[in-house]
Amino acid sequence: MIDLNYTTDILLKLLNTPSPTGDTDAAIALVEQAFSALKIATRRTGKGALLATIPGKKSDAPRAISGHVDTLGGMVKEIKPDGRLKISNLGGYYPGSIVGEYCTVHTGDGKTVSGTVLLNRQSVHIHKVNNIHEQAADLQQTEIRLDARTSSAEETAALGISVGDFVSWEPRATLTDSGFIKSRHLDDKAGVAAMLGAAEALSRRNIIPAQTTHFYISTFEEVGHGAAAGIPANTAELLVVDMGVVGEGQTGDEYSVSICAKDSSGPYDLHLRRRLESLARANGIPYRVDVFVSYGSDGSAALRAGLDARVGLIGPGVDGSHAYERTHQEALQATAGLIAAYLQKD
Repeated sequence: MIDLNYTTDILLKLLNTPSPTGDTDAAIALVEQAFSALKIATRRTGKGALLATIPGKKSDAPRAISGHVDTLGGMVKEIKPDGRLKISNLGGYYPGSIVGEYCTVHTGDGKTVSGTVLLNRQSVHIHKVNNIHEQAADLQQTEIRLDARTSSAEETAALGISVGDFVSWEPRATLTDSGFIKSRHLDDKAGVAAMLGAAEALSRRNIIPAQTTHFYISTFEEVGHGAAAGIPANTAELLVVDMGVVGEGQTGDEYSVSICAKDSSGPYDLHLRRRLESLARANGIPYRVDVFVSYGSDGSAALRAGLDARVGLIGPGVDGSHAYERTHQEALQATAGLIAAYLQKD
């Protein structure tokens, strides 16, 4: 039922569209165009999120499906006397995971300047390396070396760069012959792609969902308040689609959809979780149930903001979260398939 080529293509386009938290208009426009092509009506919220609505057979218990296009990133904190940049983080990540990464500074006048994240004392031919790990763990020990002739704060400012400019990391999105998708920002662009994959499948087959359904694409999840506003107040159930954690101590893998039982904000709705597990089994969808210890979601934000609804969380299994991540097309298909099954079931 799920068109995996469509879903993968959307994902790769999203991954290659910079959208650090706070600067997400281009990614929202891409998703907006995708829903429009499916003839699904959309509107923007006050915070710049996107709401797409499919009328259902019934509307007495509306549903919402949430995913986020905002990603980890940086912001120019300071232009150093030598023309290089200090950064402030957007979202939570280990600073060492970006050392050596290519990046782009997005200036206020719409220009871009490429660069590389380095340690302040990077060259091993000059500096001792016995404390390299301590340096890499401290964002204050990093800087951006710009790909421009600049050796002073004045020369950098002349490029149009100023404090407050957004910085995006190079995603290096790759689809391998073996079906792996490796890239930064699979959290949560893989989830959004799965949402669109499910919407496309229903549209292509002229399937009307059991309940009127709102697809909510949030823009501030990585800083904790993405779905705190914007979910329709009469929503009876909210299904959040975000990355499934893969690694030591987890049951999830890169080939399945993860169903989250609990994260750092507490347990997700038991009734909805059991229904999702049953739907996965009934439809032959590979799934894993997991607990995410250091994790929060748009569901957490919506509940804290007072949403009176049952909330569940699923997502494709992603390895190496908040660094150079990887999943497999099978996980993408499983997630989209579970969303589609959920939308059709009373």
